[in-house]
Amino acid sequence: MQQFFYDEQIRRFLLQVTRVFSNFQVEYGYETDNPQKKALYRVPVRYGDATRQAQTILQQNSANSLPSTPLMTFHVTNLNYARDRIQEPYFVEKQNVRQRYWDTESESYETTQGTAFTIEKLMPVPYDLEINVDIWTSNTNQKLQILEQILTLFNPGLEIQSTDNFIDWTSLSVMYLEQVTWSSRNIPQGTDDPIDIATLRFVMPIWISPPAKVKKLGVVEKIIASVYDGAGDMNEAIYDSDLLLGTRQKFTPFNYQTLLLGNKLQVLEPQAVVTNNSGVQVPSAPPSNLLWHTVVDLYGSLRAGISQVRLDNPYDDTQIIGTVAYDPSDDRFLLFTVDTDTIPQNTLDPINAIVNPQAKGPGTINGLPAASEGQRYLFINDTGSDSAEDPGFAEAWRGTDGSTLVANTNDIVQYDGVRWNIAFDSSNESTVQYVTNLTTSVQYRWADNQWLKSYEGLYPEGEWSIVL
Repeated sequence: MQQFFYDEQIRRFLLQVTRVFSNFQVEYGYETDNPQKKALYRVPVRYGDATRQAQTILQQNSANSLPSTPLMTFHVTNLNYARDRIQEPYFVEKQNVRQRYWDTESESYETTQGTAFTIEKLMPVPYDLEINVDIWTSNTNQKLQILEQILTLFNPGLEIQSTDNFIDWTSLSVMYLEQVTWSSRNIPQGTDDPIDIATLRFVMPIWISPPAKVKKLGVVEKIIASVYDGAGDMNEAIYDSDLLLGTRQKFTPFNYQTLLLGNKLQVLEPQAVVTNNSGVQVPSAPPSNLLWHTVVDLYGSLRAGISQVRLDNPYDDTQIIGTVAYDPSDDRFLLFTVDTDTIPQNTLDPINAIVNPQAKGPGTINGLPAASEGQRYLFINDTGSDSAEDPGFAEAWRGTDGSTLVANTNDIVQYDGVRWNIAFDSSNESTVQYVTNLTTSVQYRWADNQWLKSYEGLYPEGEWSIVL
């Protein structure tokens, strides 16, 4: 059983007919304020045929009252199935559209993109709508004035549109004037009603559409063709995008770069050079006049605390994900709040601090706390050799048993209660490692023979994306 629906399709066409015949004028008499100027009166238009009921209404329910003229009325005479315009009745048209973003706070549409939808439309049914327009006049002069204004419009027809919905092609139609009946009076006229009616017969080819299906358009992020790889491993097959999709390519706006320093993201030109990105130090923000609004507005609207920026980790095929918001004090920056679940897991025990062993030592003046078991430090300089003649030898790192410490730049040392030992030998370690500094809560990554902040730094084109 078909569900009830009513979209006022025929009614909308009739409303357009009302607008077509509105605002026609006739002149008779003179204006009160200017006796030398003809007075113009607008001809009203109403829907209703010349039945007894309509006559009663026009006569104000009184037999002693004559209907005021001039007047135009129209009514539907026929609605015929148009077999000459039949299309494939089982055809379904699918369209993907995206609406403008609706701001719930201001209750208005913005200029940015909103939700995407899929619309499935069934083939509409063709009909020919026949309409009679009756022109009520009390003299021939009125009739001539009205007809002269109307007849020139239909050469050969007048196009109308029932709705401004741009995806509804059935809203367009045209009115054809098929016949003109000059008068309703009979001969001899004798005692006939002094009101004369001229009738215009119009034909409109229209379409009546069944309800459409509107579905929210989902975004396909990954297509799994097979849940197993060549070795029969399902997990590897699902997580390996290259296996499923080939080599994936990512395109970023205008090939821009992005630089993450602390909690701020800056967008940079492709040719921008970032320096001082060595050791445990992060690069300084280079001068740039690029604004994030100019980048984001190309694709949609950024929602503070909801929209994301995703940064590719080239060492383990993961992404650093964080929500973003515009910096209220400087539009060149986005405030980046990282999702801690996306930060790489530490592979090494945390360190207490990052130190220069030739400048500071445990228990020294303006130095580090006294040595205690379990303390771990990352060195940014060599300690020198175990020779007392070596000017670079760090005496403060000698153990209680008199043992010396020989460590290189980027090594991690640990105190066992008696002496300092090398816990991470940078000269013999080539695998990617992660460690957190307990003093600053900053995570560092060992890769390419150097320590860098694990996810802060420069991300070139293709290694970052925005999820609006």
